[in-house]
Amino acid sequence: MDNINSLEHRFQSAIDNDEKIEARDWMPDAYRKTLVRQISQHAHSEIVGMLPEGNWITRAPSLKRKLALLAKVQDEAGHGLYLYSAAETLGVSRDEMLDQLHTGKAKYSSIFNYPTLTWADMGAIGWLVDGAAIMNQVPLCRCSYGPYARAMVRVCKEESFHQRQGYEILLTLCNGTPEQKAMAQDSLNRWWWPSLMMFGPSDADSPHSAQSMAWKIKRFSNDELRQRFVDMTVPQAEILGITIPDPLLKYNEETGHYDFGPIDWDEFWEVVNGNGPCNKERLAARVKAHEDGAWVRDAAVAHAKKQQQAKLSVA
Repeated sequence: MDNINSLEHRFQSAIDNDEKIEARDWMPDAYRKTLVRQISQHAHSEIVGMLPEGNWITRAPSLKRKLALLAKVQDEAGHGLYLYSAAETLGVSRDEMLDQLHTGKAKYSSIFNYPTLTWADMGAIGWLVDGAAIMNQVPLCRCSYGPYARAMVRVCKEESFHQRQGYEILLTLCNGTPEQKAMAQDSLNRWWWPSLMMFGPSDADSPHSAQSMAWKIKRFSNDELRQRFVDMTVPQAEILGITIPDPLLKYNEETGHYDFGPIDWDEFWEVVNGNGPCNKERLAARVKAHEDGAWVRDAAVAHAKKQQQAKLSVA
């Protein structure tokens, strides 16, 4: 028992001193489990997040837009791979994580269970969804777990580009015809509230937030990040000339922040629990893609074994 207490003391001292915890270091089981849950769900979100945008690759309005969207979807796949690799350093296998996703045991961001109805949604996802992701993820570059923190550096750089790309799509639409600007407004109307939900439940209802902050896995609470996102996004909407769909939105002179209306948490929990507009569609698409790609994985394993045998025979 004394040995465990000593290990826990050294672990917490490292956390308090802003030192990185590495894969071979001792860590409490609860810390490991929290990281596996968060990093795997983050990876799942990147992979499932390819689907709403992939839906528009063949319908992009120009070759330039098609190339940019292809590159973005490819980036999201890469982010998922970085994160799965980071989670594997904690002793969980890729197959185990994917099985948890495909069986519904593991969650992913609720935002990806909404449909993309128009081209303007590609702009809204880049501006709002990736903007919210950046707000969430930049502090993760200082996460106490080293492999996660280092993976996030490149992810955040690419997400920042995606956010600017999305904003430029909406800016082009808002400077176009009245019909195009109306399309941008409609997209903002549909994506605004789900984007605020991306930060997770309010601090009072978040079961993991306080402990994650004590371990410096998270650096800011859900509500702090949500407020920062609102404060950043409202002036950008004003430049676009479109209106955020919140009649209670108002700048508060005393606090220096924007006050905003209540979030429909009933909708949030419905989507999280599998009853959103596209939950079943998204999960079915991922399972089918995994099953259809089995031959590729089998071929890669067979090739690796053949190469290993060849090396052994030479040796």
